[in-house]
Amino acid sequence: MNRTIEIELRRTNLNDLETLFVFQLDEEANRLAAFTSKNPSDKNAYIEKWTRLLSDEKVNSRTILLKKEIVGSIAKYEMEGDAEITYWIGKEFWGKGIATSALKKFLEIEKTRPIFGRIAFDNFGSKKVLENCRFSKIGIEKGFANAREKEIEEFIYELK
Repeated sequence: MNRTIEIELRRTNLNDLETLFVFQLDEEANRLAAFTSKNPSDKNAYIEKWTRLLSDEKVNSRTILLKKEIVGSIAKYEMEGDAEITYWIGKEFWGKGIATSALKKFLEIEKTRPIFGRIAFDNFGSKKVLENCRFSKIGIEKGFANAREKEIEEFIYELK
C-alpha cells in the first residue's frame, strides 16, 4: 500500500518535549522500542537529555505534525561515528503510515549516508517502516533492552 500522509516536519524545540515525553511513557511502545532509558517515567532526566541533544550540532531532530498536532518525533544522531535514525510515534497514531511518511520526508532533509536503523527483532511495525524506506537488513546484534530487562536480538538496517 502506498499511502501519502500529509505530515509536516519542523525542528524540535523545548516546548515539544512535554508532549513527546508523554508518548514515550506508553508501556507497549516501550516494549517495542526495547532499547529505552532505564526509567522512562523520569521526566527530569528526559527533559535534560533532550535539551542537551537539541543543542548538539550532530543531532538533527524534527517534530512530526499532522494537521498541526504533534504526533511524534524523528531524529538523526551519531553513535560511535555512525549516523543513526530514531523515531517515536504516539501510540494513538500507529498504523496510519505516519512513521513511513515522516521517515521518507526526513531522508530528503537529512542527507547523511550511510544511515543506520536499529530495531528489536520483534518490532514488525518498525521493520516495515525501514524496509518501505529502502533500508536493508545488514546484521543482528544482541544488547540489553531496558524495557524488557533482558538481552535481546537487535536487527541492524542500513540505507546507503
